[in-house]
Amino acid sequence: MKNIEEINKENVKKILTKKKIPVFFAGDTVKVGVRIVEGKRERIQYFEGVCIAKKNRDINSSFTVRKISFGEGVERTFALYSSVIGSIKVIRSGKVKRAKLYYLRDRKGKSARISEKIKKRIGVDVAEQISENETESQENQKELKKDETKDVELKGESKQQEVKKQALQQSEKKENLKTKKK
Repeated sequence: MKNIEEINKENVKKILTKKKIPVFFAGDTVKVGVRIVEGKRERIQYFEGVCIAKKNRDINSSFTVRKISFGEGVERTFALYSSVIGSIKVIRSGKVKRAKLYYLRDRKGKSARISEKIKKRIGVDVAEQISENETESQENQKELKKDETKDVELKGESKQQEVKKQALQQSEKKENLKTKKK
């Protein structure tokens, strides 16, 4: 006999095969495409705001998005695996230290801002990129070292040539002085 949890997990897997849900957390600015049915027509209306709470409970997972509309705070709670949600797009990631940002309800203006978290590109395997970059950078460094040694050799030769020229000029001056004295 199957547990309710097992059934829920299977349903979540089915839903995830059909639609792509990005990884996002509280503090992220999210753009949610909500399906709205008007009579026979269906359209998608976007609701963009800061995710202030996320609840992970298998099929019962939900998240709350807050935005300021015409000076008034509007919050909307969405079921994560609902058919009402057409798409979810993460606009920017916020740098926060809490899981629930309910304190934003009391704040307005600049005090309600959330600083942006700079993170690595999603979907790119960082390890592979680093190994490729390391090999390229190592090759570039080897080439630079070769170029530097050539430059040093050339500089050394040119310095030697300059020293020789100066010595010749000094010897010529001495000879000129000697010839003038005679």
